[in-house]
Amino acid sequence: MTASCATVGGLATDVRLPAGDGPFPAVLVRTPYDRTRHGAEARDWARRGFAAVVQDVRGRFASPGEWHPYTHEAADGADAVRWIRRQPWSDGRLVVAGASYAAHCALVLALDAPEDARPDAVIAAVPALGLADTAREESGAERLLSRLGWWAAHGDRRDSDENALATALAADPALLTHLPLTGLPERLGRSLPSWTGLWRARDRGRLVARAVHARLPLLAVGGHHDHFTEDTVALWRAWGGPSARLLLGPWGHSLLASPGPGAGPAHRVHLGELYVRWARRALAGALAPGRHGAQGLGGADLWLPATAEGEPRIHRTRLLHGRTFTADPARPVRSDDLTVPADGPPDRCLLVTPPLPRPLDLVGPVGVRLRATAHDPSADWAARLVTLSPQGRAERFAVGIVRRAEPPGRESEFSIGLGRLAHRLPAGTRLRLEITGHHFPAHARNPHTGQDPVTADRLLPSRREVDPDSVALILPVLPSRPAPTDPAQEILR
Repeated sequence: MTASCATVGGLATDVRLPAGDGPFPAVLVRTPYDRTRHGAEARDWARRGFAAVVQDVRGRFASPGEWHPYTHEAADGADAVRWIRRQPWSDGRLVVAGASYAAHCALVLALDAPEDARPDAVIAAVPALGLADTAREESGAERLLSRLGWWAAHGDRRDSDENALATALAADPALLTHLPLTGLPERLGRSLPSWTGLWRARDRGRLVARAVHARLPLLAVGGHHDHFTEDTVALWRAWGGPSARLLLGPWGHSLLASPGPGAGPAHRVHLGELYVRWARRALAGALAPGRHGAQGLGGADLWLPATAEGEPRIHRTRLLHGRTFTADPARPVRSDDLTVPADGPPDRCLLVTPPLPRPLDLVGPVGVRLRATAHDPSADWAARLVTLSPQGRAERFAVGIVRRAEPPGRESEFSIGLGRLAHRLPAGTRLRLEITGHHFPAHARNPHTGQDPVTADRLLPSRREVDPDSVALILPVLPSRPAPTDPAQEILR
């Protein structure tokens, strides 16, 4: 193998070539997270016959220019693609790959670049699809903690400090309660000019809408415990190319490096090897048409086809307390604490299911349907599902949040989606359902004044009422024990 550095379109680029004369197919990774951290990945690609090209995006690490997240990636990436195809070691075939922001870089090349600069296949892992997609939930609720953590670590700076937010919170525990949210950079002691622009972005779903027109193979990889699970699945379902593959494991945003509850030995997949094998078949046109893939069933140490889906079944709950409660943004229900206050007026509606009489395999979207009333012009409704083991251990299971604007005091019926699950619950498990007005600091606090939560400088408590007889917990139950599958076979078929 040979390694070299280049300047491509003015941007710092590393190239690692396989042994031999070539020419070779190539893989391109464009990243804001320091190209030098991809050395082992590049060597793995080169050992398997691919020319590996890794580039720092504009304004990051060794690449000059100004860093404007999600702004220049299609144009800068197109320059890199054209450069690669002009090299004597390139056979013209190209795979673009990336995780998180780097997946965005790969996808805009596949979907937005001019025809002569489009790749032949794309690997998108835990894709951060765009500013608007990362900033808010589909209903509009702002993802505060993850966005401030990312901006503190990477925003408006050339390098990265992964511990920036943790360090700031240690010095200033009340940091996240600062109002308005647009003033958080000052409280951090950092200049973050792009912070306010994040919240002005309103084009959520743009890349998924563009995916319908794709004309190349896709491998989408994600985790059931990732922020972007729904985006990963939506991308796979919308993809219009000749083939689309989905690998969804019981993992968090760092994939195998962050296994979630229920991950087992069977879920330890060698992703690098799988990527290379898929890329070879994609470039050779050897993948079967259509959508296929695999999803790991947490708590069961097996894989199911990506198309497996449970039947929606209603599970009734029993009210423990909180038919009427107060959602007070000055004392919000916290996303990082499963403790339920035992005294004082209720801050949530709390319900519980009976113990499961037998194991339950849940595969698909979870939801809650209810009738409820808020006495404010704008109200967030969060639903959190917690598993309670027979031994009394509580674990986060699923959460969802919606924002509703309607006349104060009017009862309405609505649903809250809690995301996708693929998990086996053992017999004896109970499910605790919490209906709240906040899920802070994961999500910004609704001020209940009708103001934009990003610019609000005043908070009011909100009186809520829930009709407990209306609450229906909807779980996607597999009707019988599933037949396992081999994830590699599903991805490579």
